[in-house]
Amino acid sequence: MEEMIKMNETTKSQVTEFILMGITNRPELQHPLFAVFFLNYMATALGNLGLIILTSVDSHLQTPMYFFLRHLAFVDLGYSTTIGPKMLVSFIEEKNIISYNGCAIQLAFFVIFINSELFILSAMAYDRYVAICKPLLYTIIMSDRACWILVASSYLYSIVIDLVVTIKIFKSSFCESNVLRHFYCDSLSLLSIMCSDTSEIELIIMTFSVLNLIPSLLIILFSYILILVAILRMNSSEGSHKAFSTCGSHITVVVVFYGTLFFMYLQPQSNHSFDTDKMASVFYTLVIPMLNPLIYSLRNKEVTGALKRLFKKLI
Repeated sequence: MEEMIKMNETTKSQVTEFILMGITNRPELQHPLFAVFFLNYMATALGNLGLIILTSVDSHLQTPMYFFLRHLAFVDLGYSTTIGPKMLVSFIEEKNIISYNGCAIQLAFFVIFINSELFILSAMAYDRYVAICKPLLYTIIMSDRACWILVASSYLYSIVIDLVVTIKIFKSSFCESNVLRHFYCDSLSLLSIMCSDTSEIELIIMTFSVLNLIPSLLIILFSYILILVAILRMNSSEGSHKAFSTCGSHITVVVVFYGTLFFMYLQPQSNHSFDTDKMASVFYTLVIPMLNPLIYSLRNKEVTGALKRLFKKLI
């Protein structure tokens, strides 16, 4: 009996790598999907890098709004790069293997970037509230120091959460099966192959999900309620239109991003379907980071103007 227990413990400790199942196991879809997601990642990288560079070099975009947009582009590029290149490998390799440490690193960076995005989006909503509702105090409230404090606190808080979740998961024991039914190292797919009791880790993930999603969403909702009240009180239709136009892109991004996250994480693990989760994950890890630069550039005259000025300088 003791020998069997020792053998079982040895088996648990021998997990040194994980096999990622990928998006699909149908061979005829591998090459077409590789082409689609390769183009997707190229568009994501070029779009977000372009926004980062443009908002850094153009003198007309040195405002708090574009400061936050630059960091939004940075975290979008961050988590799509954490997931995208490794996912592309799954379409060209028969076995898509990721090492134990590589899996921990991928999960860690993903948690940092995805949580940072939540609070950067709420900071952007607060910035729009101050700009529309308190225009005379805007430069005082949204000073460079205040903007850096908001962004730095988002990153630091996300790192703390990341350390708690990642360490807790990878200190647990995994079963003999090391196959993850996902295309990246997600916390929910890792929980499904643990040998030890997962109730504590599930509670931690659920608690952090609520603490991250609900307060950040409430900040956004209250900011836009106050903005709407201020817009309805405006006498000028031109002023109302301008206020709406500065908020439209952000509202679009918030609705899509938060809707997907609520679907993914605010439900018990027993209710999760891995196939459905994979489709939702593709949307918010790969599609949304590609759409954000398009939404903010095509709907924003200042960004398109900055692009024209940059092209003129290059030509």
